[in-house]
Amino acid sequence: MRAIILAVGVAAASIAAASQAEAVSRYNSTSMSCDRIKATVRAEGAVILRWRGNSGVPRYGRFVADGRFCSASERAEFSYVPSADRRSCGVRECKYWDPDDDIIFRFGRRD
Repeated sequence: MRAIILAVGVAAASIAAASQAEAVSRYNSTSMSCDRIKATVRAEGAVILRWRGNSGVPRYGRFVADGRFCSASERAEFSYVPSADRRSCGVRECKYWDPDDDIIFRFGRRD
C-alpha cells in the first residue's frame, strides 16, 4: 500500500513539473516597443502576444525565437505584429510545413 501511494506521489510530482515547463508568458504587443518584443521573445524562447485587430477583434499568436520551439511539422517563419512604436514588428511564428510543398516537379516531354 505504501509503495502505491509513493508511486502516485512521484507520478503527480512529475506531471506538475512537466506542466510548469510548458508555461508560456503572455504580453500585449501594443504596450511594448518592437525592440522590447524581440528581446522578450529571444529571452523566453516562446511567448504569446495579444493585440486588437483593425476591426477591434482581439487577436493573438504564439511567437518563437527560432525553429527549435516549433513542432516537427512546423517551421519558424516571419510574421508581423503591431507594437507601441511600429505598425508592424517582425517576429517568428510557427507555421505548418509540408516538405512536399518545397519540391518543384518538372516533367519533361517524352516523344
